Amino acid sequence: MHDTLPKLAKRKFPNVARGELKIAQLNLGYKCNQACLHCHVNAGPTRVELMSEETTQQVLDFIDRSVIETVDLTGGAPELNPHFRKLVSELRSRKITTIDRCNLTILSEPGQEDLAEFLALQKVQIVASLPCYIEDNVNAQRGDGVFQKSIIGIQKLNALGYGQKNSGLELNLVFNPQGAALPAPQEILERDYRDHLGNQFGITFNSLFTITNMPIKRFGSTLVSKGEFDGYMDLLQSAYQESNLESLMCRNLISIDHQGYVYDCDFNQMLGLPLGESSSKIHISELNDKCLVNQPIKTLGHCFGCTAGQGSSCGGALQ
Repeated sequence: MHDTLPKLAKRKFPNVARGELKIAQLNLGYKCNQACLHCHVNAGPTRVELMSEETTQQVLDFIDRSVIETVDLTGGAPELNPHFRKLVSELRSRKITTIDRCNLTILSEPGQEDLAEFLALQKVQIVASLPCYIEDNVNAQRGDGVFQKSIIGIQKLNALGYGQKNSGLELNLVFNPQGAALPAPQEILERDYRDHLGNQFGITFNSLFTITNMPIKRFGSTLVSKGEFDGYMDLLQSAYQESNLESLMCRNLISIDHQGYVYDCDFNQMLGLPLGESSSKIHISELNDKCLVNQPIKTLGHCFGCTAGQGSSCGGALQ
């Protein structure tokens, strides 16, 4: 795997400071039933790293002493963590808004046949990856047959009320570009998704999130091997918009890895960059959220991916 960190360190990004912490993003492990080309986590079926029951309890202890309002569960496929359902139930019992970043195909995996019903019962918000509404494009990026399984998954969620008006069950889809390019305007893409998926499959959803591919891990390595890394970084940097700095997700979010260590964002976690100005990793059991306000966020060249064009975050475009 190519190391992109030295290349990213050469790109100077503006200083960013934290606001009040509101969101904790938990990576429950790198095991996944897919191995997507754009994955910045290098997740896949052969990965074995999973958050333990002890660490999930330490996360809950932190939430109980913090001002966290939302917990965003990611992976890999977070649902493959054996403690996923217990964790979700604990979060919802605390009235914590809970997001599941679902790849949709997990809903038809053996042993997960009742997963959609569980998510609906707990009123979990679903952010579902569907990188295109064209079958060939999705299968090229995510594997043969993934598009059809994804459509079946969305239809199952729709039948439970997800994406339906006034149901209280939120379903948002995620678009990623096919390669070294910025996403098209989110508003235009959302209209195209609604028209195509609605007309072809009767599918409804709440919103579409467009997310820029990050030049790290699997996608970064692919760029390096194709000789496209520097060109992609030039594209991101040239499209930098200062107005996006104020809305960066890292300003009110922390990312927690499967071992319980804390980072400024999910991308910094994948690069092994400790929280803020710290030179060593900080564990969630040692963290005081009140000490984070106004502290600097660790930035490198990949941060241009969040500020290029319309901006990018785990919740889609910033403007």
